[in-house]
Amino acid sequence: MQPPQVYCHAPKLWGMPAKILDAEQGLEFAVRACEELLDKHNSPVVLIDGRAGSGKTHFAKALSERIFQSQRQLPKLIQMDDIYPGWDGLRAGAQYLNQQILTPITQGQATSWQIWDWGNNQRGAPTEPANGWRSFEGGNLVIVEGCGSISKAARDLAQLCIWVESDAPTRKQRYSDRDDGIFDEFYLAWSIQEDEFYQAESSQELADLIISN
Repeated sequence: MQPPQVYCHAPKLWGMPAKILDAEQGLEFAVRACEELLDKHNSPVVLIDGRAGSGKTHFAKALSERIFQSQRQLPKLIQMDDIYPGWDGLRAGAQYLNQQILTPITQGQATSWQIWDWGNNQRGAPTEPANGWRSFEGGNLVIVEGCGSISKAARDLAQLCIWVESDAPTRKQRYSDRDDGIFDEFYLAWSIQEDEFYQAESSQELADLIISN
């Protein structure tokens, strides 16, 4: 099996020639980029996007762990799965991210948002004292991971955008394996939303790094 490759379109942000990196080198590049961003920005934002099953969550967690090792501060990791308003909410989730989270951060303000309760089909978490509200006061790296995180509007609100790519059969198998097939019935409808969103937003083209996973 060939190792995952990272297609680096770094000239947009880092003044480096485009290159192809393997997964380990790609993670190293992302870590260095984040460390540089932390030196320049109070609350830099990294967006990690890609279709369902591409490996976004794995990469986001690996990046978060590496930053914690080097900075001794765990980044604020926000997962789009906590934001979408249900299975037909990819576009609405992206808008909620931009308006409720990214815009205040970019303006140097504290922000708060409420997670989605998938069981009750509404925002909130009745079993939590704060009813599912999350907050960010600033002063730390923010990593957002999930489908729809990179959009034309979000591109202007983030310092680094990463797209994770994988072939369709692999993605579908990972999607099914992740939850033992419980959500397989939603895969087609979700894929259609992805097609519509990514065609409209050109998310992959907006990315600074493209990881073939």
